[in-house]
Amino acid sequence: MKRVDKEHERLLSELDRRKMKRIKDTDEFKVVEGVIDPPTLKCLYKLLNRGTIQALHGAISTGKEANVYRGVDADGKSVAVKIYRISTAETDYMLEYIVGDPRFKRVGRRSRVLIPQWAMKEFKNLTRYHEAGVRVPKPLDIERNVLVMEFIGDQKESLPAPLLKNSRIENPVDVFDDIISMVEKGYREAGLVHADLSEYNILWHNEPVFIDVSQGVLKAHPAAKRYLHRDIQNIINHFSKLGVESEDPVEITRHIIGNGE
Repeated sequence: MKRVDKEHERLLSELDRRKMKRIKDTDEFKVVEGVIDPPTLKCLYKLLNRGTIQALHGAISTGKEANVYRGVDADGKSVAVKIYRISTAETDYMLEYIVGDPRFKRVGRRSRVLIPQWAMKEFKNLTRYHEAGVRVPKPLDIERNVLVMEFIGDQKESLPAPLLKNSRIENPVDVFDDIISMVEKGYREAGLVHADLSEYNILWHNEPVFIDVSQGVLKAHPAAKRYLHRDIQNIINHFSKLGVESEDPVEITRHIIGNGE
């Protein structure tokens, strides 16, 4: 145990030496400690050596699966650093979305194997979406359970974009249509279904941006159509509260599948 503690301290001091900012606020630091274990610190160190990041600041968001921090790259620009939990991860639900994915031949069952695969899955999904022209944070680098991606928000003020659920939308009909078009483009051009789409997984930065795509499945997945319908239903439910009337989700789903086959 002492050896682990010493390794932890050594890595922290090394990161501090390279100007990796530690969080001073007590409550925030508890959150950081819960995610950044010695193996994760090694991943951050590798990303530092590669020049992907040069500093790590406060948490942008915290969750059961991962925390997202604002980092700074070698050019001084903000980036988003997503650190997936390993020691306290709940992994049972993940298997539904990754087993059978041809991109992962052998899916680990233990969290120390599965979580890095889950992180890689998000990296791959972000890449597919980005290359297809669907608005997502551009993936920049990955090391085991640490994913670095584009910071969505105000670069000058270092302010992250809010979630759609917390945003005031002036033209909800247009935004609804835009999101459905993004869903369709994702299915048709990226060959993906988000599988967890809602107002909680969309940022608003003058336009919608999809996030948290780790659950995304290839359209060949046996449950892809069911997930697609669920995504559309979630979006309809949110925008109906804003006075938007839409087609039946079954019809929208059928239209997207028909155009994407």
